[in-house]
Parts: sequence; C-alpha cells; structure tokens
Amino acid sequence: MEKIRIKYFTDKIEKLTYIDGKSDWIDLRASEEVEMKAGEFKLIPLGVAMELPKGYEAHIMPRSSSYKNFGIIQANSCGIVDGSYCGDNDMWRLPAIAMRDTVIHVNDRIAQFRIVENQPQIHFEEVESLGNQDRGGFGSTGIQ
Repeated sequence: MEKIRIKYFTDKIEKLTYIDGKSDWIDLRASEEVEMKAGEFKLIPLGVAMELPKGYEAHIMPRSSSYKNFGIIQANSCGIVDGSYCGDNDMWRLPAIAMRDTVIHVNDRIAQFRIVENQPQIHFEEVESLGNQDRGGFGSTGIQ
C-alpha cells in the first residue's frame, strides 16, 4: 500500500478519505469561500499539500457535478501535480473559469484526484514507415 504525506492548511475542510473498492478518485474540497462572476478565472484553493509516493504524479479533475452545481470548468482540462510539488506552501488549487455567476463555499466538493505512476523512460525511434494499416485518419470512426 502506498503512503501519501498530507498537510492541511485549514481545519474547516473534511479530511481526505480513500474508500477501498468504491472509487479510484478522491474528493477535494474548496478551502475558502470563492465568489466568481461569469467569465472570471480563479485558482480555487483546495487546502492541501501532499508528498506523493516516489514515482507517482496526481491528476486533478473537476467532479462530474462541479459544472451542474457551480457552473465552473477547469481551465487546463487536467491538472498534473508532479512529485516535486511537495513543499510546505505548495497548496493544490483548481484553476477554474466560471460560466455563470457562482459562489463556492468552504468544504464544497469541487474536484477529485488520483495518483498515477510516472511514465516509464522511453526512446523515440524515427522511421520512414510504421508498417501498420491506416484507420482512415483523425476522427474516422464517425459519430454513431
């Protein structure tokens, strides 16, 4: 079992929990109240810093209900936290754009994360042909 050292920046958010067998993602909560106007960008503080296990990175995404409940989308599609982002002041944040006026309250579940093993070392080998059958180009599988 891997261990993650975690620092909380506030006692106003619930502690992170991992429920074995229930989900591969762990919820993250807003650690401050954030008001946003439509079109506004903010880094929403998540109230935690972590030291990930060696050889892992974290992927941060909005929860499936974040847009419905708060009208926010993640500005960078997927947040990647590498293993070196583990200092005492390296608080995780969600870069968000408001699609409507909204208020996010302390302890609201707005994001989720999972840890993933780092990519193995690779070497690119340049070739004239890959020698495989073409699938028909980008987007060739249609819409139905």
